[in-house]
Amino acid sequence: MTRLDATDPDLGALGAEVLASRLIHCDVETFAEQYWGARPLLTRGADDYSDLLSPAIVDSLLSEHGLRTPFLRVAKNGATLPDSSFTAPAGVGAGIGDQLDDTALWRQFADGATLVLQALHRTWQPIADLSSRLGTELGHPVQANAYITPPQNQGFDAHYDVHDVFVLQTVGSKRWIIHEPVLTDPLRDEPWSDRKAQVAEAAAGEPLIDTVLEPGDALYLPRGWLHSAKALGEVSVHLTLGIHVWTGYALAEQLTRSALDLLRDDPDVRATLELGVDHPLALDLIRHRLLDAIAVADPGVRFQQVRRSQARPAPLGPLAQLAALNGLTAQSRLRLRPALAARIEGDRLTSRAGWLALGPIEKQAMQALMTAGESSAADLGTDFARRLLRAGIVLPADR
Repeated sequence: MTRLDATDPDLGALGAEVLASRLIHCDVETFAEQYWGARPLLTRGADDYSDLLSPAIVDSLLSEHGLRTPFLRVAKNGATLPDSSFTAPAGVGAGIGDQLDDTALWRQFADGATLVLQALHRTWQPIADLSSRLGTELGHPVQANAYITPPQNQGFDAHYDVHDVFVLQTVGSKRWIIHEPVLTDPLRDEPWSDRKAQVAEAAAGEPLIDTVLEPGDALYLPRGWLHSAKALGEVSVHLTLGIHVWTGYALAEQLTRSALDLLRDDPDVRATLELGVDHPLALDLIRHRLLDAIAVADPGVRFQQVRRSQARPAPLGPLAQLAALNGLTAQSRLRLRPALAARIEGDRLTSRAGWLALGPIEKQAMQALMTAGESSAADLGTDFARRLLRAGIVLPADR
């Protein structure tokens, strides 16, 4: 099982940021060695999360932001309701038939339904910033959903997730019941719905944890741990940060694909198999060639490309970017765009914003910028600074 490496030098910076300051009270090394991917951790009074979600923020997101499905789900009695039960056309001038209907949504909520705000890392900037920073620190992609549950109601039956989660209670209280996994370390294509009978049987037994989360509490659950939650005497709002952990299996997939790329040019592998049904000699040959290819394959570049594709860089305002480009001077200060996952590979820069060819002087300037995080246009070279602004690699330092 893959764990956070407590000897990783990045953990020093990580300990001063989101994980240690907002999610856990133990030191990062203890979390890495004893809890990460292994067992739940409950942290009482981890932080004040009202800056992320409050009743006013929830109401604004639901009624004033023009959200559409699938950015909202509605669940009741363990089942997800059809979108048609809480959406409607947007009215004159907007031919959109699946925007949230706040009147219908209110009626569903008043009748006991749980509202699930999905992908808040895309729609609400404070949560987007938190998710991006946490994902950078952990080295694993992070998504964010919020669950708004009426008093004395439960949105979903006992289940497990195929990703780790941090549950942050923001409003009200909620009773959480946790059972040990029926499948250890489930992969992304092994959902709990494939094991409903096992999950139901395990959930009927004695729980490992039966506790109530209050505002400010945080609960870490590794993938596979069974859980269900029920609001108590008031509305409950909690934020779930889903950590889509990379696994050894995912790395093996990239290694195998890199090996197959090497085999494409092998004439014996490309050749047509002989006539007949059974091909034992060919199978032995291919097995040995595949093992040889795996021994020399380097999945690093492919793996980094896949990792970059799992998240997005920080927001970029087109108007502000154009103003920065038009007003660029040698004294202009520029900073590397956050969450860019930029790397210099040979003679080009690769990132979540695409790739950019680099000359020798540009390569040196880019390395300096990546180290410092900020630079003047003069130090970068004004022509290169313009290229970086056009490519969305840098932002004005004051934004």
